[in-house]
Amino acid sequence: MGDLVVDLSVRGDRTTALYRALLEAVRGGRLAPGERLPPTRALAADLGVARTTVATAYDRLVAEGYLTTRVGAGTFVAEAARPAPAPRRGTDLAPRGGWERRPQPTSGGAPKPAYDFRVGIPDARLFPFDTWRRLVTAELRVGAHDLGTYADPAGHRPLREAIARQVALGRGVTTTADEVLVTQGTQQALDLVTRVLVSPGDVVAVEEPGYPLAREVFEAHGARVVPVRVDLEGLVVDELPERARLVFTTPSHQFPTGPPLSMSRRRALLAFAARHRCAVVEDDYDSEFRYTERPLETLHAMDDAGRVLYLGTFSKSLVPGLRAGYLVAPALLQDALRAALQLSVGYVDVPAQAALARFLEDGLFARHLRRARAAYAERRALLLEQVHGPLADHLELVPCQAGLHMTTVLRDQSRDDGAVVRAAAEEGVAVEALSSYAVGGAPRGVVLGYGAADPATIRPGLARLAGVLASAPSTAGPRPR
Repeated sequence: MGDLVVDLSVRGDRTTALYRALLEAVRGGRLAPGERLPPTRALAADLGVARTTVATAYDRLVAEGYLTTRVGAGTFVAEAARPAPAPRRGTDLAPRGGWERRPQPTSGGAPKPAYDFRVGIPDARLFPFDTWRRLVTAELRVGAHDLGTYADPAGHRPLREAIARQVALGRGVTTTADEVLVTQGTQQALDLVTRVLVSPGDVVAVEEPGYPLAREVFEAHGARVVPVRVDLEGLVVDELPERARLVFTTPSHQFPTGPPLSMSRRRALLAFAARHRCAVVEDDYDSEFRYTERPLETLHAMDDAGRVLYLGTFSKSLVPGLRAGYLVAPALLQDALRAALQLSVGYVDVPAQAALARFLEDGLFARHLRRARAAYAERRALLLEQVHGPLADHLELVPCQAGLHMTTVLRDQSRDDGAVVRAAAEEGVAVEALSSYAVGGAPRGVVLGYGAADPATIRPGLARLAGVLASAPSTAGPRPR
């Protein structure tokens, strides 16, 4: 155990004061059952009291059953001395802005489902951990970096340069390191953009259905979030609110339905942004994984007015635990975004960012993507086989050529997709309800992720889902409009 802090500043009998302090420590749980107390001589020296003072306090607690002695081993807190729950004083503090209604953080310790079709989870077994460990170890060597100072909050410059080259080659995003900020994933990037561009009461347009945590970020900052319908061409631009200050969209692979934003709507969206002087946040979260056609040109590449902010993440292409993403923003916003980063983070994990820069620059990222893309393509083919086979009577596929998930719509729209998901969970099958990604305007359906799915479990898992869908339907009223 560490140093035992005992307050003997109260006037009076020191033996009684020490006894009460130790008793309070045991009852309060600061001294746990089985924990060894300091020897009487050592504690007496630390407290500046006579050894007999400590020995008498120990003897009294032993007699009362709070401590126990073991010959040759010392004095320990008795196993029976379990602390009672301490009463807590009430508080009149309350979270502002409805934080108590926000989603609770997802526990990373939950057991993996037997048949895992959760959305947005890549297969960590594909990540080259041995290579990554060597890269990080090399960056942690003495003298590799000046770790005694705080680094640029925008990120390690070699990594920003590597990201600028990566998005230019892979996505046609023309930028420089000075316009790239390294973030801890998409969520931090969205938080930064909202802090800098959105005031309480501003209108923010989001896709419906869409990415729920983006909507939550905007609402948490006081924005008035307006859901806008999507169809097989992506976001319906003609339905955007005139007063929108910001539009959040996933044009390369609409989340969660799948279709890309059509070229005509891309032009219409950029024209809308120029006409209404609003910002467009382009979340390109998984465009590395395409299986047939090449992706359309990004909004950022088409933007001549500097109104598009481009978000990317390594959470899908590598592993979420690295907490690595990036934001490409116009030069005029850089000072404000860097100030927001400084206030929210203030420190950069330079060795990890330097290792990621090496991973990109040495061609290791491209090699990993080739391997991962082949593995995910195999799993996607297995899912398509089942969706067009045993599941075809119940589910209709939404066309999609990219990503780590596919979306299906229930042919019977009177069924409650939430009930389907719960029934599937009882069979060990983890899937997600399409309606959970909307606030009221989405069809009912089932979203199937395959990033974390073991190929050997795909057929039996979807066979179980087919059995659930073939059971007596649970109705949920008329289809939402």
